[in-house]
Amino acid sequence: MKTIYLLTAIAASTVALPVVAEAAAAVSTANVNMRSGPSTRYPAVVVIPAGSRVDIHGCLSSANWCDVGFRGYRGWVSGSYLQTTYSQRRVYVGPQYYRPLGIPTVTFSIGSYWDDHYRGRTFYRDRDRWRDSDRRVRREEITPQDDRDRHPLRRMMRERCERDPSLCR
Repeated sequence: MKTIYLLTAIAASTVALPVVAEAAAAVSTANVNMRSGPSTRYPAVVVIPAGSRVDIHGCLSSANWCDVGFRGYRGWVSGSYLQTTYSQRRVYVGPQYYRPLGIPTVTFSIGSYWDDHYRGRTFYRDRDRWRDSDRRVRREEITPQDDRDRHPLRRMMRERCERDPSLCR
């Protein structure tokens, strides 16, 4: 008799457990940087190749940025670079599709998010610099040299011109 009660209690508790939300599937539409926060100002985590499948864990309501998973990495990608299927057609992930696709609305807190996903990354030690998610980069923090060196092709052309100025006239 006790066994029947025990089995009944176990069965009832498994039915009463909350359902864990599954991540919505999407595809990247271009080679896109997965970022460590919902802005291009946050450090890149990895480049997601065009056509790759990602799992959307949630998106911000205030901006079209989504928390995604890709091959064991976790980070943020603009919904403008993500497509999914809705009503038998491909659509870009945007706020109007969050609810129909079952994508939860999430928030971002650099402290807990970075603690959970980036402890081993080199940029983690600079987390205090990034702590304010609404932080705006002051223009004086970026020198012209820094800005020029951010683009590999520009850097390559500059180095080429420094080696042989006659090629750049």
